[in-house]
Amino acid sequence: MSRILIKEAKEKVSGSVTIAGWVRNLRAHKGLVFIDLVDISGTMQVVFTAEQGGYEVAEKLTLESVVEVVGNLQEKPAKKNDPNPVKDFELAATAARLISLADENLPIPVLVKADNEANLDNRFDWRWLDLRRPEHQLIFKVWTKLEEGMREYFRQNDFTQLYTPCLMSTASESGAEVFAVKYFDRQAYLAQSPQFYKQMAMAAGLERVFMVGTVFRAEPSFTTRHVTEFTGWDAEVSYASYSDVMSMEEDMLIAGFQKVKEDLGLEIEVPAKPFPKITLAVAKEKLKAAGIKSEKNDDFSTEEEKMLGEIIKKENGHDFVFVTDYPITARPFYHMRHEDNSELTKSFDLIYRGLEITTGAEREHRLDVLEKQAQEKGMNLDELKDYLNFFRYGCPGHSGLGIGPARIIMKMLNLGSVKEACFLPRDVKRLTP
Repeated sequence: MSRILIKEAKEKVSGSVTIAGWVRNLRAHKGLVFIDLVDISGTMQVVFTAEQGGYEVAEKLTLESVVEVVGNLQEKPAKKNDPNPVKDFELAATAARLISLADENLPIPVLVKADNEANLDNRFDWRWLDLRRPEHQLIFKVWTKLEEGMREYFRQNDFTQLYTPCLMSTASESGAEVFAVKYFDRQAYLAQSPQFYKQMAMAAGLERVFMVGTVFRAEPSFTTRHVTEFTGWDAEVSYASYSDVMSMEEDMLIAGFQKVKEDLGLEIEVPAKPFPKITLAVAKEKLKAAGIKSEKNDDFSTEEEKMLGEIIKKENGHDFVFVTDYPITARPFYHMRHEDNSELTKSFDLIYRGLEITTGAEREHRLDVLEKQAQEKGMNLDELKDYLNFFRYGCPGHSGLGIGPARIIMKMLNLGSVKEACFLPRDVKRLTP
């Protein structure tokens, strides 16, 4: 008999089935052994008796051992004095096979509730045990559904997916915050983003592209919202303004949130379109009125982002807000500037529940302007030669964005750190497991 999932077994209601999974709970009485067996689909109580097969295996089991059990389905007795009993099923074992016996002393608890969790660093040291808990597995189910919704939006709107390299001959965007690596007889850099390659795709005539890939940031940050390696979602669109791309992102996020809510049954708030939009200058005024001091005029502090999210929620009833028109001092050289104010860029950040999750902009596609803006930023045009050549032989105007999905998951599920939304987080100190 082939093994089936616990969820499928419960749907059968009766008959003989084979299930397999982890021993999450274990209780032994004279002539009886009860275990809670867990797989990716759920939990089922298994009852072993001395008169039936498998009892000798059950006597040897430890928590987190992996076992396969054959047995007969039967209705599980309701708890005494339960005013609202829920019909459930258990398995009366007739045979068992030990697949893997776990050491008795677990380095971190798997069964205990979230309020008794081991500290975060210790959890990451034993990440494979940490991820056995259903609430932690849910994080990556949400990831999957969010990305499914995003991909469905891109499919319906004729985007082409690209796969760009992580190794670059020059530092992307600037020389700061990048990892340098030895590449045979020369130096290479790990990409901060696929930005230059997205723009090359616009010069190639692909018009609408998206990508899902790994990006690296050599930032010595020790916050709950930073990691040094993460998955980024990126998109670039020809003949589109930055306002057009903001509207596209609204549709994409709505599609992703709806997919999570519908397929996983989570009680999350699907955002409504349009998202609130304010300029950086107006946002600063709102924060000042709320008594929040500004550390710098061209960007937000962590406290400012958090408070702005609260202000927008109170004023607009919305979890999202686009902040637009950042000064050139806070933006890279390739962001297009406003015609009526060359000190401001046609750029935006998207903040979700007080945390920046997206940066986007209309790009400068005019070669002479690009060269001038790069020089103003102190960049070496020779090192940018390959990038600048993208615009030498005709290139449409275009806009794009980069999204940090781990931050979306962090806020959607109210996680304490973005690292919890990463399968194996990498930060300044962590390179294992």
